[in-house]
Amino acid sequence: MAAFSGGHPPDPLLSVVVPAYNEEERLAPTLDAISSYLQGSWELIVVDDGSTDGTARIAREASVRDPRIRLVSAETNRGKGHALRLGVAASRGERVLVTDADLATPVEELDGLVKEMEAGGHAAAIGSRAHPESNVEVHQIRVREWMGRLGNGLIRAVAVPGIRDTQCGFKLFDGEKAREAFADARLDGWAIDVEILQYFRRQGWPVAEVPVRWSHQEGSKVGPLAYLGVLGELAKLKARALNGVSPAQWGLPCSSEAESLGKKLRAWGRTDLVVCGLFLLGSVLLYKNLWTDLDHGYLRDSLQDQNQWEWFFGITAHHVAHLENPFFTTLQGFPDGVNLMGNTPMLGLSVPLTPVTLLFGPTVAWVLVLTGGLTATAASWYWLFTRRLVRNRWAAAVGGGLAAFAPPMISHGNAHPNFMVLFMIPVIIDRALRLCEGKRVVRDGVLLGLFTTYQLFLGEEPFLLASVGMLLFASAYALADREAARAAVRPLLKGLGIAAMTAVPIVAYPLYWQFFGAQSYHSVLHGDGAGNSPLALLQFSGRSLAGTDKTADTLALNRTEQNAFYGWPLVALAFAITVRMWRHAVVKAFAFTAFAAAVLSLGIKIRIPYTDFTFTGPWRALAHQPLFESVIEGRVAMICAPALGALLALAVDRLVVARSSASRAYQVVGLLAVAAALVPVLPTSYPVRDREPVPYFYAHSLWKKYVTHGESVVAVPLPDPGSAEALHWQADTGFGFSQPGGYFNGPWGKDRMGIYGAAPRFTSNLLRDVRYGGEAKIPTIGANWQAQARFDLAFWKAGVVVLTPQPNEAALHTTLSKLLGNAGERVGGAWVWDVRGLH
Repeated sequence: MAAFSGGHPPDPLLSVVVPAYNEEERLAPTLDAISSYLQGSWELIVVDDGSTDGTARIAREASVRDPRIRLVSAETNRGKGHALRLGVAASRGERVLVTDADLATPVEELDGLVKEMEAGGHAAAIGSRAHPESNVEVHQIRVREWMGRLGNGLIRAVAVPGIRDTQCGFKLFDGEKAREAFADARLDGWAIDVEILQYFRRQGWPVAEVPVRWSHQEGSKVGPLAYLGVLGELAKLKARALNGVSPAQWGLPCSSEAESLGKKLRAWGRTDLVVCGLFLLGSVLLYKNLWTDLDHGYLRDSLQDQNQWEWFFGITAHHVAHLENPFFTTLQGFPDGVNLMGNTPMLGLSVPLTPVTLLFGPTVAWVLVLTGGLTATAASWYWLFTRRLVRNRWAAAVGGGLAAFAPPMISHGNAHPNFMVLFMIPVIIDRALRLCEGKRVVRDGVLLGLFTTYQLFLGEEPFLLASVGMLLFASAYALADREAARAAVRPLLKGLGIAAMTAVPIVAYPLYWQFFGAQSYHSVLHGDGAGNSPLALLQFSGRSLAGTDKTADTLALNRTEQNAFYGWPLVALAFAITVRMWRHAVVKAFAFTAFAAAVLSLGIKIRIPYTDFTFTGPWRALAHQPLFESVIEGRVAMICAPALGALLALAVDRLVVARSSASRAYQVVGLLAVAAALVPVLPTSYPVRDREPVPYFYAHSLWKKYVTHGESVVAVPLPDPGSAEALHWQADTGFGFSQPGGYFNGPWGKDRMGIYGAAPRFTSNLLRDVRYGGEAKIPTIGANWQAQARFDLAFWKAGVVVLTPQPNEAALHTTLSKLLGNAGERVGGAWVWDVRGLH
């Protein structure tokens, strides 16, 4: 640096501000790297944010060696935002670079920021890990990276739209503008980055986003939860902006009345927050094995349903992004296609989650729906019970937790989110109860219609079962309290009529498409074994703390259909509660609902355990009725979950209000009985297996060489309900090709009977037989089989037949070679037959 005489040294061209808190181990190498790289006129300001280690000492030693390095100290640790305000205020440079002490973005990336500012006339240039041209050299662990992306996406959506990466700690600013912005800032934590970018945007100062090299550094203080902290700080900032508004201006009570109300709201809010936090924690723990391996994890007991559901989320996002019909597709089941309204794409969630699916993939959307949906369902039942049933919120939490985390719900949590994401059902029940009060029938009727409409786009069969449960409860309650029933019937019927008039115009077209559109069907038969055994109501499920898969597997269709399994202690406790509190009409109604649903779930033929004696069950009256003909009757036992939850909530509510010394023993014994009934059915974490990687042929889009528009890729064997990995390959590669076969509900035969998967053909049946039976299943293949294969391939409009590595690959290769008259070619690790000339 040139010498100068007298006065203050000239202002540097560049100021580098490094906030540091307990960075003793990393600070010295960072300062050496920065000072070695910088040239010309510069200063380096280290802001010690109240460190308790040797951070300040290292900075002082560096300043002795090079006076261009300065130390600014804060008395206590207040956060990155406070440290940056101190550092920028102390800066004098024409430009100010802020960089983290770990140098996750190398200082050499400064050149790119300088060039962008000079070329575009920008007031700031920020390093962006999320820029398409950025180079992430060392990744974080997958779950941390996914959560970080999700958090950053939320921040973008609510605070700084258009900026891909607000939190990367490598930003270059015009010096004067930086000092003005940081002087105006108020936040002390990580959200300072967002606050500064918002200030630049308000002032109309352009900000450039520049690709950089970035590497995750061990010991980084920025974890996924930091993004939640950012959102929290931004919320506080918004609240401060409203601080000058008086309660009267918002229509709130004032003075002591407002203070008293505020105390109550804060107390209620704390309890509610804790309860919902526990529900969320429980949901996360259940799916923790999947969250920690989003790239390769697959729920072990989901059969092929995870592949199917991820495909549904993926195809919905694909349709939304391309403005295509969300009710139909030919990407699966080609060329006939799939009636999506006749399946379960959960448009009520898959449509709003489209940005998540497009950004992070269908697996992330799937896990979010499972985890968030289970939490929301528990919170919704809790809300209903606190509002309508009990006084004590912890009693409501016990009931709401059982309603959402009961063994049948956990079983469906393996594979059927439409049966465990039920947060709208309590909302619908509450609105129906409001109608019974007869106060605002028109408004409540319209809202009930809208809520019902939304539930139909979450799941129709669960809503049908919930309606059965509500009808059972209403009937029993009306008999137990005839006076209340007479007062409620008129406003309820009027409100239901208004709800129907509201909902029908909205759902008419989707339902028409479902029942009369392309690839519609009229029913799905599940056989005689779809009802529950009476023993299943008393046993423990495979996912319960006291249960085993070996015992439960003998009493259920499969591990996704363990529809009862409440355990004998819970059933016994529910019986005891019913007897003890029988005089209450609501207890009679809940007990009847649980009992009736349990009996209906036993199916058409009920067999007495350990005997050959069977008799006809009441389900026979419903089994062949419209809509009910497609229901798996064992699922009716799911109605018992909220009924049992309500009984437990009532019992716990009575127990916890006991205050006299005489009732203390009764209280303790009662709560111990509740614990003894619930602990055995506590769910355990879902097991996860490794998912096979997408075959190279699909992952690298080698199929494009063989397939033109209107043609399909034929995976061998064709995907079906027993083996649907090809759906994952298709979704993972962006739905670039159609394929015959698949896993969905569709029509079969002239009667359009509903079946699982595409209508079978001779060639698809042959390939599946060989896949599972090996060479023993290869028939004598002559001209007749070859002609049939050509006919089926022409029907599928096949462009290419692909055999990927799998069990019995050699037998399948032999079969295909004989059917197609040649041995194919090896491409991308797969056997490939070009069959474009067959149609």
